[in-house]
Amino acid sequence: MPEEFLSPIKISIQVSVASGIIAVLFGTIIARILVRKTFKGKSVIETMMMLPLVLPPTVVGFFLIVIFGRQSVIGQLIEKVFHAPIIFTWWAAVIAAAVVAFPLMYQSAKSGFLGVDREIEDAAKVDGASEWQVFLFVTLPLASNAVITGSVLCFARALGEFGATLMFAGIIPGETQTVPTAIYVAIDSGNLELAWLWVASIVLISFLMLFFVQFKQK
Repeated sequence: MPEEFLSPIKISIQVSVASGIIAVLFGTIIARILVRKTFKGKSVIETMMMLPLVLPPTVVGFFLIVIFGRQSVIGQLIEKVFHAPIIFTWWAAVIAAAVVAFPLMYQSAKSGFLGVDREIEDAAKVDGASEWQVFLFVTLPLASNAVITGSVLCFARALGEFGATLMFAGIIPGETQTVPTAIYVAIDSGNLELAWLWVASIVLISFLMLFFVQFKQK
């Protein structure tokens, strides 16, 4: 296979894995905290956690530029520390995909944790287990199906991310050109044969992941 075809697939998989790990980690921890803690303004925070799921990806990309762009405080700090801006880099693609995929992980983990009997957790605490031990060895195993499902959906969503990636990371061949952005470029240039190959590849990968989710839920 020519590198022109394989490069976007490699980048998409790399970005999806990296962003998936970030989204799974933060989504699981935040879901656990919000499920078990009660405080003022909780409903507002829970709504914000789901916002990237319903906002247009281009809007998410715009906010990422505002937050991490070269004119922002965070962007300037990153550039000072790493001597390079984060916008239009591989890491920008990872952040964009992680933000868009995060709500799927958060919602799935939240549903799983809500289904765990609190009496089991309380019993573990009575036996001397710490909060983290209860989470790692009691809550997480009991909610494992939901967490695994959320992780797969998270990876699949990151794999198909287009709008936020386009705005925040751009379309740089060999660096930020993922399969969705590569399809856009191929169609724009009239190379429909190459576009079809990428479409077939991403449909196959997505189908296999969704099939795995359906299998796990049975």
